[in-house]
Amino acid sequence: MASKNKYSVLLPTYEERENLPLIVWLLVKSFTEANIDYEIIVIDDNSPDGTLKVAEQLQKLYGEDRILLRPRKAKLGLGTAYIHGIKHATGNFVIIMDADLSHHPKFIPEFIRKQEEGNFDIVSGTRYAGDGGVCGWDLKRKVISRGANFVAQILLRPGASDLTGSFRLYRKDVLQKLINACVSKGYVFQMEMIVRARQMNYSVGEVPITFVDRLYGESKLGGNEIVAYLKGLLTLFATT
Repeated sequence: MASKNKYSVLLPTYEERENLPLIVWLLVKSFTEANIDYEIIVIDDNSPDGTLKVAEQLQKLYGEDRILLRPRKAKLGLGTAYIHGIKHATGNFVIIMDADLSHHPKFIPEFIRKQEEGNFDIVSGTRYAGDGGVCGWDLKRKVISRGANFVAQILLRPGASDLTGSFRLYRKDVLQKLINACVSKGYVFQMEMIVRARQMNYSVGEVPITFVDRLYGESKLGGNEIVAYLKGLLTLFATT
């Protein structure tokens, strides 16, 4: 497929030295094979494992027009990483995804096709519709994820099947407006983005994806994040 649009991928990273070369290679492969114009913006939060140095080598390999490095001095959170990255995005569409190989770039052409077919403002990858799913999770992780999504569906009625996913395509101006409207941090941020999109009457399309547990490194989801999620969910319920 060929598209007249340009797509900016925002890749926030923290200790992703082993994963970054693989995800960048897969992104370049997917975009190149589909003849899609793109740029990859790496937003590293001063990773102690040398992620930024790896990113610098990737920039030399693929070119400064394709790999943009926009590091920060400390770990400042996901929402602010998007705010930082979008300032430097030159595409008219923005793709957000994890850098840990949980989100396979092979789905991106499907996201783009879905957006063009329905002229959607947002296209979200979903684990909970069609043939979407997860791979590599134990039962506890599946129960937590399903439970979190189920409770959110009951309380917020967002009109989307996967509220907590973080693999999405946005019109750049829509993403900017949603970020400005959101007040949540951490894992609740992704959920609030979809809830605010509904409030602001933006259209949301969905593409079934397979979420794969990270190959290298440790998951950043812990008890504190779960408590923060529940607090954020109740806040959204009370204020939206």
